[in-house]
Amino acid sequence: MSLPPLRRSVDVPLALDAAFDLFVRRLPEWWPLRTRSVGLERARSCHVEAHVGGRLYERSDTGDESDWGRFRVLEVPSRAVFSWHPGAPETAATEVEVRFTPIGDTSTRVELEHRQWERLGARASFVRGLFEGGWGPVLARFEALARGEHELPPVEGPGCVQR
Repeated sequence: MSLPPLRRSVDVPLALDAAFDLFVRRLPEWWPLRTRSVGLERARSCHVEAHVGGRLYERSDTGDESDWGRFRVLEVPSRAVFSWHPGAPETAATEVEVRFTPIGDTSTRVELEHRQWERLGARASFVRGLFEGGWGPVLARFEALARGEHELPPVEGPGCVQR
């Protein structure tokens, strides 16, 4: 079974380098950890090792770490590709690609594509449906921080698998 990739994009008022840096290296500043993590209320921090092979992961209040994925490609400042498997084994990882395209000198289009749903087997359609509703609100937080807002919008509703 092949499911189409999910695609979302936002335009942010940041130059290319700054948009890449905010999305990749500064992800912990805007990621909605309380509603989009393995540990949910027990999650205390998320971390980014911004190099090929580097991890995206969270740390709980007990110090336990849960991998979210690994960087497969990092082409600063235009592209990042990482596996995505929060709370699941890497063998069930989907893939996320984020492209950064300048719009003039002071703005950047950020395009996200989430793909390889077939790796999830029988749950592929269900999980894709969760992410279909989940990426928009998550990217809205990134966009708000890029605009300089201090209060980031909450992320609730679809997008998390209940454990």
